[in-house]
Amino acid sequence: MKITSLEEYQKTYKRSIEDPEGFWAEIASQFTWKKKWNKVLDWNFTEPRVKWFEGGQLNITENCLDRHLADKPDRTALIWEPNDPAESTRRYTYKQLYQEVCRTAEMLAAHGVKKGDRVCIYMGMIPELAMAALACARIGAVHSVIFGGFSAQSIVDRVQDARAEYIITCDGANRGAKEISLKSIVDDALEDLDIIKHVFVHRHTGSETRMIPGRDIWWHEARNESINDYPAEIMDSEDLLFILYTSGSTGKPKGAVHTCGGYMVYTTYTFINVFQYQPDEIFFCTADIGWVTGHSYIVYGPLCAGATSLMFEGIPTWPDAGRFWDIVDKHKVNILYTAPTAIRSLMSYGLQPLEGKDLGSLKVLGTVGEPINEEAWFWYHDHVGKNRCPIVDTWWQTETGGILISNLAGVTSARPSYATLPMPGVQPVLVDEKGNEVLGNPAAGNLCIKAPWPSIIRTTYRDHERCRLTYFHSYPGLYFTGDGALRDEDGNYRITGRVDDVLNVSGHRIGTAEVENAINEHEGVVESAVVGFPHDIKGQGIYAFVICPEKEGNDQLRKAINATVDLVIGPIARPDRIQFVTGLPKTRSGKIMRRILRKIAEGEMHQLGDTTTLLDPNVVEEIKKGRIE
Repeated sequence: MKITSLEEYQKTYKRSIEDPEGFWAEIASQFTWKKKWNKVLDWNFTEPRVKWFEGGQLNITENCLDRHLADKPDRTALIWEPNDPAESTRRYTYKQLYQEVCRTAEMLAAHGVKKGDRVCIYMGMIPELAMAALACARIGAVHSVIFGGFSAQSIVDRVQDARAEYIITCDGANRGAKEISLKSIVDDALEDLDIIKHVFVHRHTGSETRMIPGRDIWWHEARNESINDYPAEIMDSEDLLFILYTSGSTGKPKGAVHTCGGYMVYTTYTFINVFQYQPDEIFFCTADIGWVTGHSYIVYGPLCAGATSLMFEGIPTWPDAGRFWDIVDKHKVNILYTAPTAIRSLMSYGLQPLEGKDLGSLKVLGTVGEPINEEAWFWYHDHVGKNRCPIVDTWWQTETGGILISNLAGVTSARPSYATLPMPGVQPVLVDEKGNEVLGNPAAGNLCIKAPWPSIIRTTYRDHERCRLTYFHSYPGLYFTGDGALRDEDGNYRITGRVDDVLNVSGHRIGTAEVENAINEHEGVVESAVVGFPHDIKGQGIYAFVICPEKEGNDQLRKAINATVDLVIGPIARPDRIQFVTGLPKTRSGKIMRRILRKIAEGEMHQLGDTTTLLDPNVVEEIKKGRIE
């Protein structure tokens, strides 16, 4: 299953494109199936309809847990690092995690949860979150994890769309110096909802918790601790595994649907190959399980591969900015997978937090969530990886289920700010605005995928037409990623950002990510976000929101930033307006909400939409007040 050389990658990729069914059948045969599939692949991108391993029967938790009990029951499956470093770490072997999942599954089933039911999970980053998701999968219920920082209204929207009848939560969650009362937020959400039959509540923080008789159930009281086994429900390969809601540019969140068989095969395959995982290595993904990265590369991919996965409850800057590095040293982490946002944030603290940290256990570094700018890439490589750890710059989406474009650690070449080459089975193409394929190298265009990979989105829950219009309508016969990309002379891909974040300045197409990367090159800049605004002469002007370490900027710094942009890209990309801010409007996953910044830049400040799901909604008011005319 593992590719170990560039030559092998090239041969494997060629075979995966020429004979995708034979290739993926061979990969899938290495998993545990209750019944083999009748047909490997049936698809079209018109309806769209995609089915992988049709007729195959399995349960993904048997591949995550049961199959490891014979040869590695005592290997550590999950390590939990608490928010407070003074508290004890928890570790679960594969046997122990299996038993915990079985007990949780029995608890849910005993209270009416059955195959096909939708269960919303709203918890902090604790082991019970992973157990709850796996328990749902074991009994065939469809889990929909809601990030533990979302508002009550966000819960309402997701519960209603999923038509969920059960919620799993905890009394509270710890996040740095803050304690968040999750159960009370659930109570607020359910005030006007009468479709929830039960709310299962895990006691974590010990905070005072209101329990509604008949509806609310204490996790610790309902679980039968003598249960060590629970039979796994037989699932068809194309049965729903989970729904994960992702923000749309307009309207309500979209419920991306992923199914059992293909998702299992693809996430495991990419996990092993991208990170070049070796048995007994410690893999630390810093994402929250509320996002697809946590689903695919904390839970399902690593556990199916028999890996040791580390999950962290807290934040990288508490109790100080050395927390990540302390965790790496404490647990001898071998692979660190984090976001460019986190890297840039830690860069702003300088090198002092790294002093005295060994970091010698690290072998591979990874980034996810957005393209990483060169300055952050080199800082990560030089100061965290000590110039010896390959960096995998992974590009993928909630809708793709797993990594689509990335270098393979130490096997294929890395290039700063480039995701580089597609994974086997993935056929990227660049198209122009009319849908014509842009041939030859180098090239630029809108990034599409020609054919399905096993973990591609199957639909948007209860609204298949929205799925068709969003991903398959713009360019018939192709999956449209919504991103623009460059392809260099060697076929490496660089993601330039969302297509609606591409500016047209005096007839020149400029990616906002490119301008941001240039601005971030200036040593006086921590982070930036760029949007377009109407310009009488240029058509679109460039408006930059910039964070600098001193929390304040001046005209001299503006001139210096413009000079840097001139140097990196050219005068055409020079921002027309630079507004210094103390923060940017970000979602809980670290995504900058450029839609809000665009409205502010355009002066449409009374049409910002819902800002309640932002990490810090107050930052929007500050930005509005400082808007430059």
